[in-house]
Amino acid sequence: MVEIEQISSRDAIALEDKYGAHNYHPLPVVLNRGEGVYVWDVEGKKYYDFLSAYSAVNQGHCHPKIINALKEQAESLTLTSRAFYNDKLGQYEKYVTRYFGFDKVLPMNTGAEAVETAMKIARKWGYEKKGIPSNQAKIIVCENNFHGRTITIISASNDPVATENFGPFTPGIVSIKYNNIEALREALKDNNVAAFLVEPIQGEAGVFVPEDTYIKEAYQLCKDKNVLFVADEVQTGIARTGKLLAVNYFKIKPDILILGKAISGGVLPVSAVLADNEVMEVIKPGTHGSTFGGNPLACAVAMAALEVVKDENLAENADKLGKLFRASMEELKKDTELVIKVRGKGLLNAIVINDSEESSTAWDLCMALKVNGLLAKPTHGNIIRFAPPLVMNIEQMKDCISIIKNTFLNFKK
Repeated sequence: MVEIEQISSRDAIALEDKYGAHNYHPLPVVLNRGEGVYVWDVEGKKYYDFLSAYSAVNQGHCHPKIINALKEQAESLTLTSRAFYNDKLGQYEKYVTRYFGFDKVLPMNTGAEAVETAMKIARKWGYEKKGIPSNQAKIIVCENNFHGRTITIISASNDPVATENFGPFTPGIVSIKYNNIEALREALKDNNVAAFLVEPIQGEAGVFVPEDTYIKEAYQLCKDKNVLFVADEVQTGIARTGKLLAVNYFKIKPDILILGKAISGGVLPVSAVLADNEVMEVIKPGTHGSTFGGNPLACAVAMAALEVVKDENLAENADKLGKLFRASMEELKKDTELVIKVRGKGLLNAIVINDSEESSTAWDLCMALKVNGLLAKPTHGNIIRFAPPLVMNIEQMKDCISIIKNTFLNFKK
């Protein structure tokens, strides 16, 4: 039996540096416990978590209802593969389709897998339902997107760090400017377009919120051109933005909905692609699959995680606390030249730091926040994303706002 010994933060970081691939640049904090909105490092220091594992932990760390579902199912049955039926998958499929209002779900594991799945479904629909000539289907995406890290998905990226020396790339992907309805209108003139894949709010790009009319107009353009509107809500879904789904702000129903992260409350990799019958029926036995997709453990955990979202009114809480947070950050903006912009929806927020993307200012501010008991992370060099668990209460939020304000106002470059 392998014994896991208690080690220091320094030793844990050194182990990762020596034995792990260097594909991340983490904040230098080593966590070993989490509860609700808090995490603790190996030395016992307590922090507010203001990243929520990139919005995977919307229900808070180690929510007892989700953990109990995990334990109970783990003692019964964890995996059958899809070679056989199990008693949890059908119940989960009924639950999740009714929860989000779709006919069918295709269960997967990671967010990237779900995006790949949606792209496959869209292409197949394009050939079999729209009549696009074989191997000519195109999918429109937006610049500065983040849909994942597989070869096909980075083929949709314009981030040189994500793409350099990973080619050749998957053809049939057309990139246009985000929040530019005329760019979409022009791209849709091509009859070989099968789908428009878009994040309702671009999270990794720095919580870029489009104009109020953009998503609704984009949806209508797709309808007019017989093109599937595919919403990637891996990060924005499950109550993060103050609605169950970010597209709910625009009163539209995507043709394909992609979910992940918080669908399991951060307990297991669980993702889902939802669509109505007319789209999903292109998937037949052998056309797509996953050994772990729809496993009994994931199904039990996901149902519990989604129940928590509804039972604890997490969307409403995110909306209320998000408004308080942004109002407070706008006040901070008046008191310091460090902040030049505040943006977000619900509890998915960001502040743009008054420095270049190449500067270390945002990183240094996050290091100062860490010292003061709050964990956040920069994105795109000069943007800090703030996304705490949605179970946060108003007293905790006010405490966090105080930490952020004091950190910024006392910060020296």
